[in-house]
Amino acid sequence: MKVKTKSKKVNKAWLNDHVNDPYVKLAQREGYRARAAYKLKEIDETLGLIRPGQVVVDLGSSPGAWSQYVRRALAPQGAAAGALDGTIIALDILPMEPVEGVLFLQGDFREPEVLQQLEALLAGRAVDVVVSDMAPNLSGIESADGARIAHLVELAVEFSAAHLKPGGALVTKVFHGSGYSQLVKLFKETFRVVKPLKPKASRDKSSETFLVGIGLKSAG
Repeated sequence: MKVKTKSKKVNKAWLNDHVNDPYVKLAQREGYRARAAYKLKEIDETLGLIRPGQVVVDLGSSPGAWSQYVRRALAPQGAAAGALDGTIIALDILPMEPVEGVLFLQGDFREPEVLQQLEALLAGRAVDVVVSDMAPNLSGIESADGARIAHLVELAVEFSAAHLKPGGALVTKVFHGSGYSQLVKLFKETFRVVKPLKPKASRDKSSETFLVGIGLKSAG
């Protein structure tokens, strides 16, 4: 019984934080599906990554808040709807409600045939920006979770190395903990500029942070 009471307390605390969260309220007001949109917004406003005319790939896109943000960034007037200058391809293992102008592919990024479908949508075009909010289902066992998270980040880096334009960028979610320093090392081996960022919209209690890699080293 005690366990139940404790989890109820935790849920209540989370719900209270969520309901009073300024980013949740802002998302509702501005029409974003999740507060996560503001994490990407802050990263983009800090580094100036997403501009009209680009090809952007959104990995782990559901429920679609990052695609919505990119959609607005690629509309010349910054509008949520209207003329879209660029291409957005979103991918997730979960279904996603359509976002106007976004090409969505449902499938597991770890499977080669899904990657092939993604490549078919790209039709030989190089990518300007890859954004990845992918996260595995966490088990609570730190070593196992760390390995799962690292695997998804490694795949995102591998995909970016193969498809980004020489000056392109990758934004990916990582977690502080086991495997973090190896991921930073991988980014430094792959990209000329590496920036770790913790946006204000990322909760203080969370070990979540973001790594941004800009400019592929292999491109000279």
